[in-house]
Amino acid sequence: MSVTAAALVNLDAYDRWAGTYPPTPHNPLMRAEQRAMLEQWPGVAGARALDLASGTGRYGSVLAVTGAEEIISLDYSSEMLRRSSALCRVRGDMMNLPFAPGIFDVVVSGLAVGHAPELTRWMTEAARVLAPGGTLLYSDFHPDAAAIGMTRSFVDQQQRRHCLAHVPYKLGDHRRAATVAHLDVEAVREVRIGIELQEAFPRSEGFYRQWHGLPIVLVIRARKSLAC
Repeated sequence: MSVTAAALVNLDAYDRWAGTYPPTPHNPLMRAEQRAMLEQWPGVAGARALDLASGTGRYGSVLAVTGAEEIISLDYSSEMLRRSSALCRVRGDMMNLPFAPGIFDVVVSGLAVGHAPELTRWMTEAARVLAPGGTLLYSDFHPDAAAIGMTRSFVDQQQRRHCLAHVPYKLGDHRRAATVAHLDVEAVREVRIGIELQEAFPRSEGFYRQWHGLPIVLVIRARKSLAC
């Protein structure tokens, strides 16, 4: 599948998903992912923040609660944005951010970077809009989970299953992209099945037994060099 085709498939899927996609962590995996993100959450009091690939506004709400002064939510799906309660919503491409350089103190992105066709371009764009010393905090589905065949999918309101196109970037890819973007990786955390992810769900006992210890989510916090 070409880059353009993958983007269109994902856009259509997210537009379909928007009607049932709540602005809260709505399943055990997302709750575990959000806990890991909050453990690395930067000080945002008084900050200008970008909720990148915001969906219906899950992390925009967290930014507001933790004191960010100004929050801009950007997503490619107009349907997702329509269901967000964010005050400032921008439809845009995370590979070509429609913002001036250095205007954000914090960029947060949850479970979206795997949709980027070029990780270095994504990271460079996020770094470009960060002020010197600013923080990028993001999560993604772990490449180890992708390697054993786990996919990103959902069932829409018509009970049709959709699989999302996703690039399983490895940790080395993230580190190399951060170096190019003049970002210093400060923390790397994994959400592992049966360890950080333990919440029960239907038929979870067998799932946890089979995949115990497998990383399923990757969380990275990086800081922009003061010299940039």
